[in-house]
Amino acid sequence: MLGVLSGLLLAAATTALFLGSASISPHAVLTAVTGRAAPESVESVVTLSIRLPRIAVAALAGGALAVAGVAFQALTRNPLAEPSVLGISGGAAFGVVVGQSFGLGPTILEALGLTAFAFAGALLAAGAVYGIAAAGRGLSVQTLLLAGVIVGIFFSSAITVAISLLDFNRLGGVIHWLLGNLAPIPPGALALFALLAAAGFGLVVRHARELNLMALGEEAALQLGVAAERLKITIFVGAALLTASVVAFTGPIGFVGLIVPHALRMLLGSDNRLLVPASLVGGAVFLLVADTVARNVVAPAELSVGVITSLCGAPFFVYLLRTRYRANL
Repeated sequence: MLGVLSGLLLAAATTALFLGSASISPHAVLTAVTGRAAPESVESVVTLSIRLPRIAVAALAGGALAVAGVAFQALTRNPLAEPSVLGISGGAAFGVVVGQSFGLGPTILEALGLTAFAFAGALLAAGAVYGIAAAGRGLSVQTLLLAGVIVGIFFSSAITVAISLLDFNRLGGVIHWLLGNLAPIPPGALALFALLAAAGFGLVVRHARELNLMALGEEAALQLGVAAERLKITIFVGAALLTASVVAFTGPIGFVGLIVPHALRMLLGSDNRLLVPASLVGGAVFLLVADTVARNVVAPAELSVGVITSLCGAPFFVYLLRTRYRANL
């Protein structure tokens, strides 16, 4: 399955490289990729400076969001848990808006600062959701979703307040970012994005076996040697870091962590040792396809990729809620 998903990722990346609003022939694209075109030519600029970095950003963001979704679902034993549904993306977005209000931008150090603000906001949101939901009897679907809605609404209001205080000239860029957009970022910032996503992925995949045991319940996991409280903290930190890095570099993009894990779970089962790495590749494929559609469906203009994922995710969420998990409500 990983081989099949990797093949799909290669096909999606190749297709995205040849498709775009700029009228560039496939031969010109190949010429630019192989380095035979002049560095200052339109073909080289569009292919190497715009499309290739955007493909990399889409793959990183999609994989990170899908793995974060798997982590939250396994940790809470709730199949509908997902960063945007739980309000984690909203918390991270609020952190980024606060960082932007201090003038932080796309350079490496400033991007690291934005990620730190996003990470703090994501942890704050995750802690709030967990605290509200755990106040009842367990983490049921109903209480977790309600807690996520409450926290999401709070941070949405906080973002509104924050952006109302920004300079008018910067307001358009912040709103465009809040819609969830994949844009090329400088090589240094892209490397930082990859490093942060790899760190979050490593925290989750290293504990995939323990997450399997957590499905039996905390008491059973403790009897089998799992340090449940430490595992919770580690997975929350890893999933929050994945979410924060995506939000810091691309903006909040919803439902990737819901659609991809469920689709792969139908094929692979619930073993997180397989599901986590498969979600990394599957999420990259999904978001790359969504971004290719967003770039071309209304060309030469383009839609926000967050709009495409929401159009796919909202009915998928309703379907899951009404059919598979109605008994848990």
